[in-house]
Amino acid sequence: MEEHFIKIHKWLCPASWLYGAGVGFRNKLFDWGTLPSKSFDVPVVCIGNLAVGGTGKTPHTEYLITLLQNEYNVAVLSRGYKRRTKGYILSDATSTAQTIGDEPYQIRSKFPGIRVAVDEKRCHGIKQLLALKDPGVEVVLLDDAFQHRHVKAGLNILLTDYHRLFCDDALLPAGLLRESASGKRRAHIVIVTKCPRDMKPITYNIITKKLGLLPYQDLYFSTFRYGKLKPLFPDAENTSRELSDLKPGEQILLLTGIASPAPLFIELKKHARHVEQQIFADHHDFTAEDLKEVSARFEQMKGKQKMIVTTEKDATRLARHPAFPKELKQNIYILPVEIEILQNQQVNFNKRIIGYVRENKRNG
Repeated sequence: MEEHFIKIHKWLCPASWLYGAGVGFRNKLFDWGTLPSKSFDVPVVCIGNLAVGGTGKTPHTEYLITLLQNEYNVAVLSRGYKRRTKGYILSDATSTAQTIGDEPYQIRSKFPGIRVAVDEKRCHGIKQLLALKDPGVEVVLLDDAFQHRHVKAGLNILLTDYHRLFCDDALLPAGLLRESASGKRRAHIVIVTKCPRDMKPITYNIITKKLGLLPYQDLYFSTFRYGKLKPLFPDAENTSRELSDLKPGEQILLLTGIASPAPLFIELKKHARHVEQQIFADHHDFTAEDLKEVSARFEQMKGKQKMIVTTEKDATRLARHPAFPKELKQNIYILPVEIEILQNQQVNFNKRIIGYVRENKRNG
């Protein structure tokens, strides 16, 4: 297994101990029943992680939607991180990244046939969703709610990044963990995400041993699969392109406001020799000045064949931006990402999810 350098700020460990004591005490209050945790008479699947930052929650949520939507009426509930609104909102055709958050908006845009709602109070949000009729909600997917213990999900899926396993990390602020690695015990399924497609059997074994899961927990490994480059502003002359169609001499500016842009950079470097990055913070709200900077950076790139590549999440904030430069509209593409379950375990994973939903379906 290749070694990954994980930055731990050891001088902040005393602060991490204080933080951990507070989080640990809160978890004990839920374990003891002092703080309430509510179950619902509908299948509730939680997709979350122990660390801050990107582990691939949205692509994994979209995988579950694709798996379930043809047989069940699916609803996704998120808090709508960095939205400019408060309270419960059921998305509709007028929703934007500003009103419901970029990730819920992305899901709403890709899956218009399901319910997508946001609410900081997940119990309240689920109650509102279950009150909907014609059709009624049959399964709720909770996005990034592993620490939201007021809801007792029937199936907890815990994600951990191959490059930063929770067993190698430390609590905030020394590391990136929101809670101690012992929180893994609440998970029914653990998925190691962003794995190399060509992982060796010994690497699977090493990671399995390091994670130290319990007998009732299932472990899976997933990798990213990238789709066609899609124009952010499509027209007759600006159509989708396969990554394999990129010429080695093409120049790419990778524009991101996500937690972990490295996998996209690595993928693009497989197809083009010259790839530059313009990186902003996760969920970055692009300003007019930011876009001027992007335009200037793009103009400085030499060569006739050049493009900007961005993510689906960033596209939700860029597509309707009033200050988006006209001269860039013909040159910016979205790189979609999906997940794939490795080790020929996709059928078993699908059966695990569908089996839980079927057994716990409302009214029977």
